[in-house]
Amino acid sequence: MDFLLNSIIKALKLITSIDPELIGIVILSLKVSGLAIIMATAISIMSTLILDYRDFTGKSFVITLINTFMGLPPVVAGLVIYLILSRSGPFGFLHLLYTPAAMVIAQVILAVPIITGLSYAAVVSADSSIRFTALTLGATPLQASLKIIRNSRYSILAAVLAGLGRVMAEVGAVLIVGGNIAGYTRVMTTAIALEADKGDFELAVALGIILLAISFTVNGALFWLQKKDKTK
Repeated sequence: MDFLLNSIIKALKLITSIDPELIGIVILSLKVSGLAIIMATAISIMSTLILDYRDFTGKSFVITLINTFMGLPPVVAGLVIYLILSRSGPFGFLHLLYTPAAMVIAQVILAVPIITGLSYAAVVSADSSIRFTALTLGATPLQASLKIIRNSRYSILAAVLAGLGRVMAEVGAVLIVGGNIAGYTRVMTTAIALEADKGDFELAVALGIILLAISFTVNGALFWLQKKDKTK
């Protein structure tokens, strides 16, 4: 008990002292996950729009595939990306392996199915009278779908936050494709794993506290959006 308490006290001192190593890891984590979630959101909203207003052969299969990939194990995603970006892989000439760019790609792949799946579910469950009214007033199927997406904006934002929570807490994929290089590709989750393994619990606990604070903020925002969506 004393060991845990001492670790927490030291971790809090490390946070309040604005340790350069700690701040660098946190900033890189926010940059990687922030860029990944922006890209994933753009892809997901476009995918949701296409799935909503267009019927095509294999649509049910695509939706099933998206729902399946919502639970994609991060280590599997990381392994596939590693093989693709490795020197002998098809995109090895880009030299992206063990760079922040590779980590962004990994997080995008993990986030897209979650955001798309939840967004599409929100759009499908939207009030059918919205589409009917829009079409009656002369809107095209595309315009009607855009109206439904706009009406489901809080649910879609909740899906985006769910995707952000997933990528911020991710370890396996970014560790495989990023290499956990100090000052370059080391983010909060991989640093926690490394420091705990080394026995440096001070930094690990400090990063854990910050990660929990971010997770609490994201989940608080998610709860607020869901509540707002129900009362609108």
